[in-house]
Amino acid sequence: MAVIGWIGLGNMGGHMSVNLVKAGHDVRGFDLNPAALAAAEAGGVKRAASIAEAVDGADAVFTMLPKGEHARAVYLGEDGVLKHADTRTLLIDSSTIDIASAQELHDAAAAAGFRFVDAPVSGGMSGAEAGTLTFMVGGEDGAVNDASGYIGPMSGNIIPTGGPTTGQAAKICNNLMLFINLASTAEGAVLADRLGLDKQVFWNIASVSSGDSWALRTWYPVPGVVPTAASNNDFAPTFTTELANKDIGLAISAADDTGTPLEIGKHVQQLFQRLIDAGDAGKDCSMIIKLVDGSLQPADGTPSN
Repeated sequence: MAVIGWIGLGNMGGHMSVNLVKAGHDVRGFDLNPAALAAAEAGGVKRAASIAEAVDGADAVFTMLPKGEHARAVYLGEDGVLKHADTRTLLIDSSTIDIASAQELHDAAAAAGFRFVDAPVSGGMSGAEAGTLTFMVGGEDGAVNDASGYIGPMSGNIIPTGGPTTGQAAKICNNLMLFINLASTAEGAVLADRLGLDKQVFWNIASVSSGDSWALRTWYPVPGVVPTAASNNDFAPTFTTELANKDIGLAISAADDTGTPLEIGKHVQQLFQRLIDAGDAGKDCSMIIKLVDGSLQPADGTPSN
């Protein structure tokens, strides 16, 4: 089996790297967070003390990082991937980042003689743990095909999207739609309750009718309806508000660059920002329902209007 370097062992990368171990790969992981390193190590990932150690002799390197600035630092820095990996190593970035950063990574990798793909994912922490993520893979055809072989144990779907940065483009647009769906689901759920509908009855109707969406089926923000939903666990994060705000911000930035109006998307971003301002950046993004039902408690503890 393959030797794989993995950089970024957080909520997503930790589970994903362990699934590669379960598939028989030799995975060497690096993260700045000791707790993340320890959790991955418990799942069979070999602890690396540096990026250089993680990528040494690797057939492929995966990165799963929070933002474009982190991805640029990991790949382009003096102690980064491009300085230490062998050019035969296939580079696969599964972070969700801005288009400009993704293009910079493609260009820098190509100039240094590497093959690189942008391969962001959809499916959240539950999909990362279960190995059912959807990968959207952009880059040169041969590199995309080779990357798919490594991605398999972590995925339910692998979808080539086209040339460089198209994976990121697909992810950004998909998440824009997701968060708009989540906001509309929260509004519909609260209105249904106030009109006297039983919460389970309404969900049963919406989930097989035109109001259906992935957000409704998986992240339903009313407790006691969908077992996987964070609403059943005091909105402990499956996808944090901070990350949701970052992702929808990427869509807004791309829209500004392309002259595309995103009136609904910009409004939803403002709702996430209100949650962050109230001190709930680390809570699940489905907590957006508390802006609809009026139960949000701001950071100073005073009731919201």
